[in-house]
Amino acid sequence: MTPLQALTLGVVQGLTEFLPISSSGHLILVPVLLGWRDQGLAFDAAVHLGTALALVLYFARDLWRLGIGAAAGRSAERRLAAALVVGSMPAAVAGFLLERLVVVHLRSATVVGLSLIGWGLVLAWADRQAARARVGDLGQVGLARSLVIGCAQAIALVPGTSRSGITISAALFAGLDRPTAARFAFLLGLPVTAGAGLYETAVLLSSGLPAADGAALMLGLLASLAAGLAAVWFLIHYLGRGTFTPFVLYRLALGLVILAAGPTP
Repeated sequence: MTPLQALTLGVVQGLTEFLPISSSGHLILVPVLLGWRDQGLAFDAAVHLGTALALVLYFARDLWRLGIGAAAGRSAERRLAAALVVGSMPAAVAGFLLERLVVVHLRSATVVGLSLIGWGLVLAWADRQAARARVGDLGQVGLARSLVIGCAQAIALVPGTSRSGITISAALFAGLDRPTAARFAFLLGLPVTAGAGLYETAVLLSSGLPAADGAALMLGLLASLAAGLAAVWFLIHYLGRGTFTPFVLYRLALGLVILAAGPTP
């Protein structure tokens, strides 16, 4: 892998992991469009760790307050911690049971195109519910809402869905306002994103890492970290006044272009 490829794919991962336009879909499509070979498990592990670190850095204060408050027995922090634990379980279970099935049968441009369009329309529908939002604080999410949002997050295994997009959609349907929906979706995605990166890293270390790949992996990690921080900051601040319409239009346009181009492996 060349430095340009590592930098490009790292930025793509960092931006699309958090913007509701599907990171897995773009990481499948970009190499196909540019004629690059599949980046492989090692690079996937590096960029997943990069995006997980981006979330940790952005939410460092929130995570610190959450940990200290929960340890001290404060009810608000304990409720939020419990909600995040419960909401993370469906995606963790689905990933453990179904990841191989998804990798073998669903990593195609056609699946990406259909998912971009279908879940893009769901995001547009969910965005209209924001006018009736009644939850504007993370402490109000609760276990029931978190479980519903977590079940939606599990569907993001399908390429083209977008983890942030589908969890934000579920959160909007559950009555969260746009900024709160995005913040909860990102916090809920942290255990899954970090877990995926650590699992892929463990598998990689068990089989050995070619020394020549080290520089490309580090470049990809740093690129995904920087791009991820920028994407999280942008989306949360943008949603204080904006809607998801631009992302919906992008998903629909890209999905139609992919389907018009015909099926590709």
